[in-house]
Amino acid sequence: MTTTTVTLADLTRRTGLDVLDHLEQEMAIPVIDGLQAQGDLIVVPLDLARDMSAARTARWRPVPAAGVELLRGAAGGNPHTLVADPGTCRWTTDVIDPEALAIGVLETRAVAYLIHPEHGGTGIAPGAYAVRRQRERATQRPGRSRPSGGDRLVAD
Repeated sequence: MTTTTVTLADLTRRTGLDVLDHLEQEMAIPVIDGLQAQGDLIVVPLDLARDMSAARTARWRPVPAAGVELLRGAAGGNPHTLVADPGTCRWTTDVIDPEALAIGVLETRAVAYLIHPEHGGTGIAPGAYAVRRQRERATQRPGRSRPSGGDRLVAD
């Protein structure tokens, strides 16, 4: 993957990963250097990720050409896959995260991408990022005086 404009068709061709037919294949994939969400994942620049970091003894692994499956949707659903050009991105799941939402930390020297069959692709600008599960507030159910539950993980 290069820093030139990459379409969803380019990304699926390069990775061999599929997306659903209703997604616009010729859409340029945006490259973002800030917060970005994809379904039940959120990518946070590491300097904004409160109290979260890679462990000092983290085992870093290069992101291979086939990508790294970060998270599979609820009930064995569709995967979120991190892909990058060989030698440009590394990944670890050895993290310090008091909120226990972390999936891992990535460092990339070139644009990396998240791809998901239902959501398409998003570009991650060079830098260091935390990848976390998203959570949401439980909603109040009709007939109840207060919300049931509190926070819960977003299910994709």
